[in-house]
Amino acid sequence: DPFCGHAFVFRNRRGDRLKLLLWDGLGFWLLYRRLDQGRLHWPRADTGAVELSAAQWAMLVEGRPWTPLPSLEKCTPTLL
Repeated sequence: DPFCGHAFVFRNRRGDRLKLLLWDGLGFWLLYRRLDQGRLHWPRADTGAVELSAAQWAMLVEGRPWTPLPSLEKCTPTLL
């Protein structure tokens, strides 16, 4: 449902352009972003839709890779 407040984001094949479609209650916004250098690091979608956090969204539109960090092992201190 495009009127539910979700943003719909699309990118081109080269991955250097982004379009965003958003309903604000009065009408639709169509935003367009083009990267001069590099490409967008697009998330892998297994179900066709992906939810992003605010931090992931910020990194996506800046063209930064945002793959999740590996989990760290629990470290317990020992006496020397």
